[in-house]
Amino acid sequence: MVHVVRATAADIETAVATLRNGDVVAFPTETVYALGANAADPRGVARVFELKQRPTTHPLIVHVDQMRFLHRWVREMPSAAERLAAKFWPGPMTLVLPRQPQVLDLVTGGQDTVAVRIPAHPMAQQLLTAFGGGIAAPSANRYGRISATRADHVREEFGDGIRILDGGDCQLGIESTIVAFVDGQVRLLRPGSITRAQIEAEIGPIVVGAAQVTEAGTADTGMSLIPRVPGSDASHYAPETPLQIVLDQNLDARVAELAAADERVAVLAQRPARRALRQVTWTNAGRNVDRYTRDLYAHLRRLDNSTSTVIVVQAVPGTDAWAAVRDRLQRASAATPAPNAP
Repeated sequence: MVHVVRATAADIETAVATLRNGDVVAFPTETVYALGANAADPRGVARVFELKQRPTTHPLIVHVDQMRFLHRWVREMPSAAERLAAKFWPGPMTLVLPRQPQVLDLVTGGQDTVAVRIPAHPMAQQLLTAFGGGIAAPSANRYGRISATRADHVREEFGDGIRILDGGDCQLGIESTIVAFVDGQVRLLRPGSITRAQIEAEIGPIVVGAAQVTEAGTADTGMSLIPRVPGSDASHYAPETPLQIVLDQNLDARVAELAAADERVAVLAQRPARRALRQVTWTNAGRNVDRYTRDLYAHLRRLDNSTSTVIVVQAVPGTDAWAAVRDRLQRASAATPAPNAP
């Protein structure tokens, strides 16, 4: 079980002052650590983009502590969104809804929608309640890189130049599920620990994934363009070390092939190694989806910081429960050629 630490009153007071002064604070959520700024202050929001080296067209998620504050950010909330909020908030679900006119364009990426969430982590709730406003907060890591699930990970990314509320390890270890409400459709745009099946049990069938976009910038379905959301780039959550995904039946052969080519191989698998090989470090992350998910980014960071020249990940199951992990691993490997590519 993950131990959750609560902040002292002095820590929260200092963090609130930092936000009100237009600077940023890193804080834990139940998903990953977030890099937060006052969502109504262009100075703070711009600082988030600067630190993360994040494109300004990529929107942020506004975190609030209670439903009654949503009207400050959201123009309208369909009944299906209300049902999901009632079921899953506070918790790891982000809803994309029509924005209020006063919401900063930098927060929404210039779109007519805003992403909102009520996190469940006690320290995030402490901070939001004391601050009394919305905190725009993406994950606390450099853009496109592995998310942070520990305070030490945030320090690895940004050093000691930002204020960090240390709440221990994140309980879930993977970013929130993102559901968008656009043109009368409900669309799952990022899988998370709340699965498609759980969502459909509450509101019925939903659409999964973004529509294809033509060169003219319109969706090929004839509908309005689906909102851009965090974590939607083809390459994301990526280590600097090349990462390959290999089916279990091919895993041992691929690892042996790489080792024979004098590669230093780090393996993230769901089972023990069948034989020891020189230059191969093998991590058995197990088959429990919750534990695997919680530890995924910590494992990837450790392997990325090792002396390995390639990371090989055993492909995870194709079930709904593993959808979020599959999504993160596919994006993490997107910049790496396929194992047999020229």
